[in-house]
Amino acid sequence: MIIQTAPSGTPRLAIMMYEHTALCLQFAHAFGNDRFEPLSPAQQMIHVVSHHDAGWFDFDRDPKIDPATGLPYNLVETPPEFITVTSRLSPEFNQHQHPYCGLISSMHSWGLYNGRYGLSKLVLLDKIAAKDRPLADKMLNGELERQKRLKAELAADPEAQAWIDERKLFQNYKALQFLDTLALYFNRIHPDERVEQAFENVPLSPERDVTVTIRPAAADTYHLSPFPFAADGGEFAFRGRRLSPADGNRPGGWPAALREIPADTEYFRLASGWTPHAGSS
Repeated sequence: MIIQTAPSGTPRLAIMMYEHTALCLQFAHAFGNDRFEPLSPAQQMIHVVSHHDAGWFDFDRDPKIDPATGLPYNLVETPPEFITVTSRLSPEFNQHQHPYCGLISSMHSWGLYNGRYGLSKLVLLDKIAAKDRPLADKMLNGELERQKRLKAELAADPEAQAWIDERKLFQNYKALQFLDTLALYFNRIHPDERVEQAFENVPLSPERDVTVTIRPAAADTYHLSPFPFAADGGEFAFRGRRLSPADGNRPGGWPAALREIPADTEYFRLASGWTPHAGSS
């Protein structure tokens, strides 16, 4: 679960991970134009973008509570004994759809604890305390074994062999990271607190990447440069529930609160038309 920032003393918007990945999916369908190659293989990439956090499904419905806030744990504060389980369950879910979905999902899980393979500063989960490293390392070593096994399966498939070429594989990994971190920009940060942010290593093709920069503009519109989507000015949305610590006191506790509190929707537009400083693309 993602707990968005908020002005002091006000309820905070809680976004379940399936709501986060629903926004990622909107971006995935829109991604690509005459400069940015669209996602390919499309079926497998659309699936993994929309399910890359599927391991959170049960945890989000019966969450653990952060004693510091009285709310469900925010994504980045979730204790390692729980978050490492979600990191394992996500690729486990995706590999049942297709080995390639499992491979990209596993790379995503492994990358979150390892600087997103050194490709992004927007990592969030790679500061594991020394006492928790054995737990994390057990999960991460399991993901490396999963990747080895899935690559072997894909290498035996004539259609999929080209998908695991190193440049093609990392093109798709980097595309997922961009779609994920762009969604997190909106999910994690209250609209009044959003500022300019750079997304590094966004793939144009297997051979070439750029830095995409976002900047808030007027009337719920955000400018992206260079612009990576097909439709300029397209509208996007995500949902969440506004929570206060007292909501957990109702009969049934937090599982009931998360079922019963109505969802709010935030809308925004993404547009081109702004050129960042030299060197940012």
